[in-house]
Amino acid sequence: MGFTLGAALSVLPQTSKIVVAELIPQVVKWAAGPLAHLFGTTLSDPRLFLDMRDVHDVIEEAEEIFDGIIFDVDNGPDGFVCAANERLYSAWGLRAAYAALRPTGVLAIWSAYPDDEFVERLVRAGFAVEEITVPDTEIGQRAVHTIWLAEKPR
Repeated sequence: MGFTLGAALSVLPQTSKIVVAELIPQVVKWAAGPLAHLFGTTLSDPRLFLDMRDVHDVIEEAEEIFDGIIFDVDNGPDGFVCAANERLYSAWGLRAAYAALRPTGVLAIWSAYPDDEFVERLVRAGFAVEEITVPDTEIGQRAVHTIWLAEKPR
């Protein structure tokens, strides 16, 4: 609901260019309507280009053009919510993300749970991987979020 975009806009320089791939047009309508209080002015930021396509397609067409890619599309590195998301986290999907990144670019993936097999897939795709766990402040120390930062070497 715009939280990831808002966080990115808050730390990136004014010279940045941000591409948001959104598959569902209704999300954009909600952002301008009933959820506008959550999105604020993020969608009118001049650094933003809203690409109304599947993120998979945007990445597949790219070659070394992104400094960073953020996957905040499902509950983890599989197609838990949407089976089609499996292709993002598969070996060939990760290779496509790798190819879309410039050298030293970072693929960041949020997950509601850890996954050692996924870390191995990232490494096999050529990434240097850092895994970060963050406690869920709403639920308490029992629940954690997992974030993988996968860097493409120089």
